[in-house]
Amino acid sequence: MRVFLLLVAFELSWAQYNPNTKPGRTSIVHLFEWRWADIALECERYLAPNGFGGVQISPPNENLVVTNPWRPWWERYQPISYKLCSRSGNENEFKDMVTRCNNVGVYIYVDAVVNHMCGAAAGSGTHSTCGSYFNSETHDFPAVPYSGWDFNDWKCKTGSGEIENYGDPYQVRDCRLVSLLDLALEKDYVRSKVAEYMNHLIDIGVAGFRIDASKHMWPGDMKAFLDKLKNLRTTWFAEGTRPFIFQEVIDLGGEPIKASDYYGNGRVTEFKYGAKLGTVIRKWSGEKMAYLKNWGEGWGFMPSDKAVVFVDNHDNQRGHGAGGSAILTFWDSRQYKMAVGFMLAHPYGFTRVMSSFRWPRYFENGKDINDWVGPPSNGDGSTKSVTINPDTTCGNDWVCEHRWRQIRNMVIFRNVVDGQPFTNWWDNNSNQVAFGRGNKGFIVFNNDDWNMSETLQTGLPAGTYCDVISGQKEGNGCSGIKIQVNATATDAFAMSALTAIDECH
Repeated sequence: MRVFLLLVAFELSWAQYNPNTKPGRTSIVHLFEWRWADIALECERYLAPNGFGGVQISPPNENLVVTNPWRPWWERYQPISYKLCSRSGNENEFKDMVTRCNNVGVYIYVDAVVNHMCGAAAGSGTHSTCGSYFNSETHDFPAVPYSGWDFNDWKCKTGSGEIENYGDPYQVRDCRLVSLLDLALEKDYVRSKVAEYMNHLIDIGVAGFRIDASKHMWPGDMKAFLDKLKNLRTTWFAEGTRPFIFQEVIDLGGEPIKASDYYGNGRVTEFKYGAKLGTVIRKWSGEKMAYLKNWGEGWGFMPSDKAVVFVDNHDNQRGHGAGGSAILTFWDSRQYKMAVGFMLAHPYGFTRVMSSFRWPRYFENGKDINDWVGPPSNGDGSTKSVTINPDTTCGNDWVCEHRWRQIRNMVIFRNVVDGQPFTNWWDNNSNQVAFGRGNKGFIVFNNDDWNMSETLQTGLPAGTYCDVISGQKEGNGCSGIKIQVNATATDAFAMSALTAIDECH
């Protein structure tokens, strides 16, 4: 096995684009709605041994407790304060998780909800995850504290106070997003409170942040609070390391707000990625996998070094956000594995894997009316633990796509081929394609409705390889398909990935 690590020096201007993952770890996983105690265990028992670089966690701060509907997933996006207590756990459990994950080289990326507080109709009282008092009508959040002076009501020019026209960037950034009270981030006081929250998380040891609803904040206001952030803790990170920043900006084209507006602050979520790849894998609109030869910037995506990419996320797997019915999810398991496999094999962007929970889907007029359902819960609304079955899959309605053999092995594949060129593309002018990553890996896809039998140039050293899609290397053999490479490989399977870490010889 030949593994070369390339150490790249990042200048300060580049720093917030650097994911800060350890060398040789190239992907993170979103453990959506997991408890902190379960994440700590998962870092130690599964993520570190299998080469995952980090975990995006759900918002850790105090949020509104919503009981109608019963404890929906989206209550996590209705802040009441920046105290660290949520249904995922308290501050001590959060600190324990960060320490334990960092100690095994799996870093934590916080979903930071700083554009707004709770909804205007939330009322008043102490029905929040820490029990802090608030009054949404008077915009009073004493646990921060914020008052009516700290919101954008005066600035929004629509009659309703809501965003009414996404073609108007002032409305999108100054008015309420689905009635959520919009913070006045032009005020240095508000910027300072946001930075204080994020710096507390940095002090604990987090590696970076997904900034929720970035599209709804002015890039300059974001830069102002990001400039207030500390460097990461030297307990786990090199001196002078800046927090990784990736911003949620939904830009499918056709609106005045562009993802490129936010490049100055850090990376940006490339929502076109999952929408386009889903359309191709589903073979809709005449799309074919053969067209993926120039995937990435050639499809009108942002530059690779600015992009965070994913097949689906917690919003659009429920039909929200972007991509509509083209988005592939765990409900479409075969196609989903193919899409995630393609993402992890292809060099474009920084990759995030989704890990979900099941909910009882129920469709009326083509819409899932249960898209609000929160994580697997006990009768009192507390989140169920993630149990592990004997076959290493998850129980208690946790899907755990990151534990699917094909996805786990492709995370490892990506680590091995990191830095290798995109080579040896082949296609049949339809939906059978293959490509290599230098002399370290090769992958084949058959998304046609007929068998495949081709002799392909792989670029791999001669030898006997394990296909890490159908199985994996076990001892001196393969639990799945063995493929002989003599500078070429013959393959006739739906998806096969060959990598030098799984040579049988």
